[in-house]
Amino acid sequence: MALPESLRMSITPPELELISSQQLLEIVPLISMERTAFISGAYGPLRPPNKAIVPIWMAVNLKSKKKCHIVAPAWLNVDFLQDRLNYETSKPGFSDLPFRFMEISKVLLDVASDDLEDPDKLRSLLKDLREARQAKSRDGLKRLDHSELSLPNLSSMEINEIRPFFVQSMHMLTQLVREPSAA
Repeated sequence: MALPESLRMSITPPELELISSQQLLEIVPLISMERTAFISGAYGPLRPPNKAIVPIWMAVNLKSKKKCHIVAPAWLNVDFLQDRLNYETSKPGFSDLPFRFMEISKVLLDVASDDLEDPDKLRSLLKDLREARQAKSRDGLKRLDHSELSLPNLSSMEINEIRPFFVQSMHMLTQLVREPSAA
C-alpha cells in the first residue's frame, strides 16, 4: 500500500525484506565451501549435493552467482497457499502463515523463481491472499474499539501497513473517550 510521506511512520517494505533476510532456509549448494563465520553466525560447510541451512541473504547471494539451488519453504507451494486462500475467503479469522511470508516469498520469487514449482501460480495465489487479508484487516479497523484491536496472525508487512492508520485512530478514539461531548 503506497502511503504519502506524512503517514510513513513505519518501516518501508524494502527494510522489512532486509530484516527477513536473516531467516534461515535450505539450499542445495553447487560448490564446496568450508564453514564460514559471519557477523550473524557461522554457516556451512557446503558440500554438494547435501542440503545446507543458510540465511536468505546468503542463499540469494549464492543463487545470483549460480552456486546453489534454493529449496522452497514448506509453505511456499500451490496446495498450501490455495488452502490458506480458501480459509481466508470462507472464515472470519486470519489463517496461520509465517510472520514474514510476504517478504520471503517476494525475495524468493524475484531471485529463485526457477527453483520454485509453478511460480506464476504462486504469484497469483499470493496476490489473492494479500487482497483477502487486506479486506479483513480493513474490516477489523472499521470495528476499532478504544481499548484494543485483535487481529491475530497478521504478518509483519500487514502490521506495518495498518500501523499509521491504527496509531492515528487510537489516538483520536482515546481523546473521544476521555472527553465525551456535552451533547
